[in-house]
Amino acid sequence: MTAKNTLLSAPPYAVEQALKRLGANLRTARLRRNLTIGDVAEKIGTGPRPVSDAEKGKPGVSAAVYIALLWVYDLLGQMDDVASPELDECGLSLSMSRERLRAREKKELDNEF
Repeated sequence: MTAKNTLLSAPPYAVEQALKRLGANLRTARLRRNLTIGDVAEKIGTGPRPVSDAEKGKPGVSAAVYIALLWVYDLLGQMDDVASPELDECGLSLSMSRERLRAREKKELDNEF
């Protein structure tokens, strides 16, 4: 029995809508540049199906495809603000009191043998 990935089959509404907006924006960028899906697929080294699926906002499309499309359209610089720690207001306020400096506590070596 295989586990079903509900994120791909039924993502949260906000996620689904964000993917659809991103896909529509990518399609608009492609059309403004007068490129075909085939042109773009060739430039990013994939087939036309992933490009078409990305433009439809399908959740199963790899993040690499979405980011490669941004690269092709010279929009990759906008990725700098995505999940930027400096712009994470909630995370910043939470970290004021309990920010960790390391992922794990540093264990001191002892001389007990």
